[in-house]
Amino acid sequence: MENHKPDDTIKETLIFDIITRKIEQLPETDRKVFKHGSTYVGINAAFCDLIANSFFRRVLHVTKAPVASGLPMAVIPFVTATFSYKGLVSLPLITGDLSCETCSVTRGGLVGFIVGSLYPIFLAIPMNGGLAGRYGSTVLPDKANFLTYWIRISKPVFRKMLFPILLQTALQHTLDLDNISYS
Repeated sequence: MENHKPDDTIKETLIFDIITRKIEQLPETDRKVFKHGSTYVGINAAFCDLIANSFFRRVLHVTKAPVASGLPMAVIPFVTATFSYKGLVSLPLITGDLSCETCSVTRGGLVGFIVGSLYPIFLAIPMNGGLAGRYGSTVLPDKANFLTYWIRISKPVFRKMLFPILLQTALQHTLDLDNISYS
């Protein structure tokens, strides 16, 4: 509390007011992209996870409990990607904490790549592995071959998921460039 300077809060409030006014002056379509960009990223992450979930279900021959595995696979990545994008990209842009264009685009691209693409795919592995073990649709390996088995099972899925990963990263990059040009 001793290091708190009232001048800093006045400057931060002034910067926040200026940025808020600039956002309100944008056309309606551009304002929607700026305000709801995190939702677009979250929806795309949910689709990415549903696709990965489907691929893993096919590889492991899991036919039971499609809703039980599909619902969390859509909701968890949506919430995680939405809040990650808001907290790591949108909020720092609005408050003025992130003013470097390169930093913002890089941060947004990494959020899209890691949280919007890789995290949903890695989330589908234990869900479908557990279902395959529960329903006995595939013989799962013992502890000695565990890592080798999952790498072998995951390689074709990651190859098939290359296009959704690139699409998510490109969407994130486009949203970041739009957000930078408006702020």
